[in-house]
Amino acid sequence: MAAQVTYDTLILSDLHLGADMSRAREALRVLQDNQFCRLILLGDIFADLNFGRLKKEHWKFLGFIRKLSNPKRHVEVVWVEGNHDHGLAPIMSHLVGVRVYQEYQWEYQGLRHIAVHGHQFDGFVVSNVRVSYLIGTLLYLQLQKWDSKNKTLTRFLDRLGTRWQRLSEKVAHGALAHARHHQAARIFCGHTHAALHKHEHGIDYFNCGAWIDEHPTYITVGEEGVQIHEYVDGPDQHHPGKDKDEERSWDDSELAEFTGDAGLCEDGEYQPVGL
Repeated sequence: MAAQVTYDTLILSDLHLGADMSRAREALRVLQDNQFCRLILLGDIFADLNFGRLKKEHWKFLGFIRKLSNPKRHVEVVWVEGNHDHGLAPIMSHLVGVRVYQEYQWEYQGLRHIAVHGHQFDGFVVSNVRVSYLIGTLLYLQLQKWDSKNKTLTRFLDRLGTRWQRLSEKVAHGALAHARHHQAARIFCGHTHAALHKHEHGIDYFNCGAWIDEHPTYITVGEEGVQIHEYVDGPDQHHPGKDKDEERSWDDSELAEFTGDAGLCEDGEYQPVGL
């Protein structure tokens, strides 16, 4: 059996913990099944600042991030703030033990890399913070509750909104200009919920896509270059050699330890942190 690849960096974005469509369980499997030196959570990891929306699988994802950030793991965990989780920096530092950045830069193979969520290049969000929250977040979360189990309507509206606003093009254009200004070879964004690679004037722009879609995607940076991966459900997703019941019990104990250490309760009532 070939040795497992260890990536320099794994990037995922727009998990929207707290939303009914969030695929936190699948995102956790990606982190468990890959080896990497650096993890970048590229914004909008939360749907909004109301922790009362978080489900068990959302807490488990956060618990794994906290475990991963332990210095003994030798993995650098980076949280880049998105528009949905704006204002969470002090809370996240305590909750999962990671530093939160507005923008993150690193060097790999002699190339400068930039990770920024991408809402900075979305003029509507920048100019209409409160309207974006009331309509783009609260109404969207309510629509998910009214929608069918497969969330067909809300996923369609999400894709339609991206196309109607020409959001992918706007964010790519702004990101490429930002990369040129900072003399970076590669720049990574989220925000649009649409995975994308664009090469322009020697600079590569990558969008991570989102984890609220039927086909969630993530990015790896390594010796083979930059790759956009689509998560595909397998017939048996639990770890080889481990009984499903054993894995479930192990996960639940990890969850209890995490919420207890953080002074939180997975079934507790939490007020929104603010706007």
